[in-house]
Amino acid sequence: MVILHVVAPAEFGGLERVVQTLGTGLQGLGHDVHVAAVVADAADGAPFLAPLIEAGVHTHRIVVSGRAYRRERAAVAGLCQRLRPDAVHTHGYRPDVIDAGVARQFGVPVLTTAHGFTGGPLRNRVYEYLQRRAFRRFDAVVAVSRALTDQLARAGVPRSRIHTVPNVWRRNAPALGRATARRLLGLPSEGFVVGWVGRLSSEKGADVLLDALPRLNNVPLTVSVVGNGVQQLALQMRAAELGVTDRVRWHGVVPEADRVFPAFDVCVLSSRTEGTPMVLFEAMAAGVPVVATDVGGVPDVVSHEEAVVVRAEDSAALAAGITDVYEHTAAAARRAGAARARLEREFAVGPWLDRYESIYRLVRRGASTPAAA
Repeated sequence: MVILHVVAPAEFGGLERVVQTLGTGLQGLGHDVHVAAVVADAADGAPFLAPLIEAGVHTHRIVVSGRAYRRERAAVAGLCQRLRPDAVHTHGYRPDVIDAGVARQFGVPVLTTAHGFTGGPLRNRVYEYLQRRAFRRFDAVVAVSRALTDQLARAGVPRSRIHTVPNVWRRNAPALGRATARRLLGLPSEGFVVGWVGRLSSEKGADVLLDALPRLNNVPLTVSVVGNGVQQLALQMRAAELGVTDRVRWHGVVPEADRVFPAFDVCVLSSRTEGTPMVLFEAMAAGVPVVATDVGGVPDVVSHEEAVVVRAEDSAALAAGITDVYEHTAAAARRAGAARARLEREFAVGPWLDRYESIYRLVRRGASTPAAA
């Protein structure tokens, strides 16, 4: 099949990892895969596109300013005319709302992967409202968690077109050793390190972790924050207000961040909302104990047998979970081992690619019944 993905990539994130894994995996299975990246500058998107190019995936930059929607749609139309794809697969609210309709005009089946909704500022909520309305016209919508499937159905997307396919994980680069990872991050070689990896925005809940720190004065810890985002300055100010500035290291974006997870003694996922978080997979693969909030697709990935799972926005529960890992290292190690085994058993790339292949074939035939879960 000829498959065209359309995405407006960020610097890093779960959505970008999913497109990379899909693109390289499907190309490896013999499909003719193209990825069109909507970017603001010709130099943008290089880290996202590099592994795709290396795998032989055809890549296309659509260089447009923020609101040059006509030019963007014209570029997508040109690709549809030239490539004649069997399916166009969009990712993220901009391609979902702006570009998917172009493919439909050419009679090309359209599907999307819904990676989750973050809420936040009014502008973002409006975009997500338009995105959910657009989903009703898609031939298929892939939801990355059961919770998201229910949310889409409540938003009016016919259940017959929703396919629940949780994300999977594939290592991009060899993991570093503990000492090397700590040196790379500038962390002390000894001591208890709490890792937090993600986008510094409200839905990810880094502020909840900061609020937990005053309850952890008896734990000699360092918090290692990997990532950037719009809330970084506000979070740093919050850390100062709480008097915990000297306990937090802000690393910014770390390329191939999954390599550095061995630096952590525990990985904290403090999100308010999630799809299926890649950070969770990365911690599981590294054998790092996890403390995670019970949101979105997290319960699809870990139970209390594999992680400490707590309520969202509960800094006291988060602190208690971190303390539990610190004080009961043997139990934490057992959970981490069970988590790694579950990752290998249930979240392998091969069956996941098979699911997506079956969905492409369904939409190409004009079918609307989801493949078996």
